[in-house]
Amino acid sequence: MEDRLYYKDQYLKAFTARLVKQEKDPNGRWYAVLDQTAFYPSGGGQPFDTGTLNDKNVLETEEIDGEVRHYLEEPLEDSCKTVEGKINWDRRFDHMQQHAGQHILTAVFADHFEISTAAFHLGEEVVSIDLDCHDLTQQQALAAEEMANQIILENRPIETIWPEKSELPKYRLRKAPAVDENIRLVIIQELDYNPCGGTHPRSTSEVGSIKILDWERQKKKIRVYFVCGKRVLTQLHAKQKVLKDLIGLFNAPEHGLGAAARRVVNHGKELEKSLDELREQQSRFQAKELADNAAEFYSVKFIGHVYQDQSIQELQKLARAVAENTAESVVLLINESNEKLQFVSAKGSAPSISMKQLCQSILPWINGKGGGSDTFAQGGGEPVLSGKEFLQRAEEIVKKELEKSQICL
Repeated sequence: MEDRLYYKDQYLKAFTARLVKQEKDPNGRWYAVLDQTAFYPSGGGQPFDTGTLNDKNVLETEEIDGEVRHYLEEPLEDSCKTVEGKINWDRRFDHMQQHAGQHILTAVFADHFEISTAAFHLGEEVVSIDLDCHDLTQQQALAAEEMANQIILENRPIETIWPEKSELPKYRLRKAPAVDENIRLVIIQELDYNPCGGTHPRSTSEVGSIKILDWERQKKKIRVYFVCGKRVLTQLHAKQKVLKDLIGLFNAPEHGLGAAARRVVNHGKELEKSLDELREQQSRFQAKELADNAAEFYSVKFIGHVYQDQSIQELQKLARAVAENTAESVVLLINESNEKLQFVSAKGSAPSISMKQLCQSILPWINGKGGGSDTFAQGGGEPVLSGKEFLQRAEEIVKKELEKSQICL
């Protein structure tokens, strides 16, 4: 076969070939190998072709151990000797547009900005290249996009040739070929001479257009995301729908959406700030109420309360507020739910009792885990006790510890 993997005509949508073998791989997937094929297997950053063999769906195409395997949804008939292959043309042409667009964009970055491309990936929705640089400016990206689209408009031919290795020095190659035989060059006139096994259209005009979407730093490189051809329209339709939704949501014209969005965001920040202030006031009121109604042992207030489905963060804040404002205090706040029992404990500056030790004493009651310091601890476990019973038991331990400290004095 003159072309090691595919027919030379990349526009071939249907073909006939001889079935070489059909069998299952180690994962039990059926695949067929043909004497020649127009299906492109994954490679060089480009995904595989799909389509049919004798109307059986080809789900994936891979080159393994030098053979192109067409993975089938179901096996071909046992009597099959020859097959008719049909390429999923929409998928193939999309890949052709994206791959040729990558060649153009890569060449522009190299020729005009002296930035080489280190990697290429053709995804289902967007394409990316990794540029060998540490930064990319908005001005550079817009200039590269404009130059690339100008090359598309110039309708330059995209040629594929198969030179001998000895002929390569006469071409200004972007990179050295990865093989010594069956070398395939893709040439865009006066722009790019690139060893490549991928699929491409016949001219730059068939790429349609290129749009850079975004870029980000990836380790020591810049990853640029872009789309070509029909994908540009797909992106435009999607963004236009979002834009129309936002126009209705903000009740603002398109040119005023930015200002309207900023107003909403700033208003939200102001409301959040007000809400935080109200929460802080509520926390202080709750803290005072808890302290006023607390039991007292040996001049130390034991401030305990059971809550239902309360966030642990709110209990932490409340426990600290009570302890900070009541020097002679031990605080134990419990959150009770169907799935677990949680608690936070804190103390004021005066009592000698350790919250870490208290935590270690009460955790076994609920098969729990937790820990902390002498001034603050927390934990949680199974709801094998009610919150009220858990609090009563903990209160007894606190009383005994305070009693011990009084005896020591």
